[in-house]
Amino acid sequence: MFKILVVDDEVDFLETIVNRLKKRNLEATGVISGEEALEAMKKELFDVVILDIKMPGGIDGIEALREIKKIQPLAEVILLTGHASVETSIEGMKLGAFDYLLKPVKFDDLLEKMAEAFKRKSVHDKKIRDAKIQELLRFPGRVFDQEKDKS
Repeated sequence: MFKILVVDDEVDFLETIVNRLKKRNLEATGVISGEEALEAMKKELFDVVILDIKMPGGIDGIEALREIKKIQPLAEVILLTGHASVETSIEGMKLGAFDYLLKPVKFDDLLEKMAEAFKRKSVHDKKIRDAKIQELLRFPGRVFDQEKDKS
């Protein structure tokens, strides 16, 4: 099972999405601001983030995306916007967003995009695990020596 963070200042929309995800036995958490999203990302690992671009307050979706990628670089972020803007979408993709969807979004379209994002994250995770295994096989004592140095 993968973990999803939904970030949207529209409370009704947020609750609906989170509840529908949970009904499908997906682990979903909802927050209403960029600030809350960053706090959540510091406490828990998420596989996919559904992030509204336009949010009031100090941190909008684009700024939140920048920070999310610093905190959890492998988390896949799907941007949502009710205010289609080519510039914002391009900026989001340059900052590492997986994709973006326009509101109102069909739930099935969102699920499909989330599945694609999770698949990409799984491929990245596997590559990292495989690289660590190869390093272990090439330099058996090195990994453990590095762990001792951190103590």
